[in-house]
Amino acid sequence: MTLGRRSLLAGALPLLLLPRVARAFGQEGAFHPRILTTGGSSWGGPRATAPGRWAWELVRRTSAPARLVPGQIAADDPRLLADPFALWVGDSEVSPLTGPELNGLRAFLDLGGVLVVDDSDPAKGAFGRAARREVLRALPESPVVKLMARAGGEVEKEHVIYKSYYLIDRPVGRVEGPPFVEAVVRGRDAQVLFLQHDLLGALARASEGTWKFDVAPGGSEQREYAVRFAVNLAMYVLCSNYKDDQVHAQALMRRRGRSQP
Repeated sequence: MTLGRRSLLAGALPLLLLPRVARAFGQEGAFHPRILTTGGSSWGGPRATAPGRWAWELVRRTSAPARLVPGQIAADDPRLLADPFALWVGDSEVSPLTGPELNGLRAFLDLGGVLVVDDSDPAKGAFGRAARREVLRALPESPVVKLMARAGGEVEKEHVIYKSYYLIDRPVGRVEGPPFVEAVVRGRDAQVLFLQHDLLGALARASEGTWKFDVAPGGSEQREYAVRFAVNLAMYVLCSNYKDDQVHAQALMRRRGRSQP
C-alpha cells in the first residue's frame, strides 16, 4: 500500500496569507474545526478529542494559527457564518434537515465555507449517504466529483488538497477507504468533501494519552498519513487553492525546506 510520497512539499507560510474566505467570515484567520450539529443533537463520544488534536497537529507541524479547543455549531445557528470551516461527523442515518437548517447550510456554502463530511462507520456508509442527500438538497445544482492526487477521467479532478502542505497520494483515516475524496466543487473550490475513511477516528486520543482507535490495515504509518491529510485539509481551508499557482512553490520550499513532522 502506497500511502504517500516519501518526499514532503515543504510547508506553507509561517503565519499564512490572509485566507480567501476571511474577507467574508471575519479577520481572525485561525483554523477552527467546528462540529456541525443537526436535529438538536450535540457532539460527544469517543471521537470528541479529535478536532482539538487536529488543530494541535496543525500548529505543531506548520506554525499555522488554530483554535485548540474547538466548539460545535448548529446548522441553523447564524454563528455558522462566523468561520469558514465545519465538520459534519456521524456513524448512522440522520434525519432530513429542517428548512432553517438547509438555509443555514446553503448560506454557509454560498459565502465560501468548506464542509468536511466524515463518516465514522464507512463500512456501512449510512451517515455518508444521508449527509450527501442533505447537502444535495441544499445545493441541487452541484454535481459530486472525485478528487484525485492524479486525475485520469472526466469525472475526476486533480486537486490541491493532496499538495497543500505535504505531498500525499491518497486520503486515509482509521480505515484505508477509497483512494479519492468525493466532493462538491463550485467554481475552482471544493466546498463539500465527503470522506469515507473515518479521519477523526485516526486522530482521537484517549484520556491516558494513547490513541483511541487502532488504524488498519497500515497501523502507525497509516495514522501518520491520516494526520498529514488532516493538515493538508486545514491548510486548504486557510489558504484556499493558492498552491495551484506554482509561482509560490519555490518560496514555500525555501521557507520550510527542513520541515519534518
